[in-house]
Amino acid sequence: MKIVITGASGNIGTGLLRRLAEGGQRHEIVGVCRRPPPPSAPPYHIARWEAVDLTAPERLSEVFEGADAVVHLAWAVQPIRDEDWLHAVNVEGSRAVFEAARRAGVPHVVYASSVGVYAPSALPVDESSPTTGVPSSVYSRHKVAVEQELRGFGDLDVAVIRPTLITQRVASAGIAALYLRPLVTPLLLRLGRSKAVPVLPIPSGLKLRLVHADDVADAIIAILDKRATGAFNLAAEDTLDRAALADAMHAKAIPVPDFLAKAAVAVLWRARVIGTSPGWFDLAAVSPLLDASRARRELGFAPKHSSADCAREQVEGLCAGVRGTSPALSADRLGGSGEQVDRSTVDVGPRRDYRGLRRFALAAGGVVLAGMLGRSRRAG
Repeated sequence: MKIVITGASGNIGTGLLRRLAEGGQRHEIVGVCRRPPPPSAPPYHIARWEAVDLTAPERLSEVFEGADAVVHLAWAVQPIRDEDWLHAVNVEGSRAVFEAARRAGVPHVVYASSVGVYAPSALPVDESSPTTGVPSSVYSRHKVAVEQELRGFGDLDVAVIRPTLITQRVASAGIAALYLRPLVTPLLLRLGRSKAVPVLPIPSGLKLRLVHADDVADAIIAILDKRATGAFNLAAEDTLDRAALADAMHAKAIPVPDFLAKAAVAVLWRARVIGTSPGWFDLAAVSPLLDASRARRELGFAPKHSSADCAREQVEGLCAGVRGTSPALSADRLGGSGEQVDRSTVDVGPRRDYRGLRRFALAAGGVVLAGMLGRSRRAG
């Protein structure tokens, strides 16, 4: 089987390539991304790489020619301040992927959507729940828009995965750099390594489920093997609350009202201290828990990692400073220490003297990290 994977060097893509390699990869794999990873580095060595920018996707049909399946994982979350550019990459780029798949006669497409498409709900949601998203979140609006685009491609056999936040050790520093950089990540790294985080402010209503990249990869492989179509929620079964998340971070939880947590995020966002916008906080505060019964029933989805496992691995990877070898997962390329970075990964704004914000940034950074680790909702 020839499988073309867009965004193959990112968080999900790295997990998918790793699981394909571990399973005695028997397919022809083509990885598509803007900045290909080192071709000899595992797990990227199993793919042939094509450099394609989804804002200039003219070559996609050629790359997709002869493919048995296209797995569309490519997605940009930064620079969140440039919504027009994100729309061009994520919404228009996804449309270009689907159009190219149609032109190339690709018989099966898998698209990575998100829990972010769902409307707020106090109860766990299945795939039939409303997909109107969270309007204040750019990420959510764009995920909803792409699913709406897919309705115009009824002639394609399409599977849509809707995972909760996806974690893996190798992505730890890169994920933190995207949302916490440029000041908070180094501070948390230093304190985490010294075990000096005695308390952690966490939004009061936090409840979340996570999913590991390997488990998402297994679901995608099952979809490809079964040529499954339709939507599939993906999440571990256990639910983390405030105390469980603090335990994973070796700290004592301090409940923080949501309005104070959002205010802290807004101040740090406006000061360009972090890459997490108030819209991201809104998404975290109201996104529902996922019911993954359909994936378990139809795909044999059986996560090997619990939400608690995912949180511990993510935090341990962050404290150890684990960095991916691909540009998409490299904290260096994301400006984890505050250096100027590529516009397509994060918008840092002008260099500033942040010393006066250090104490506030650290406390608020704990709030942001808690939100970053999962999609939360208010306690019912």
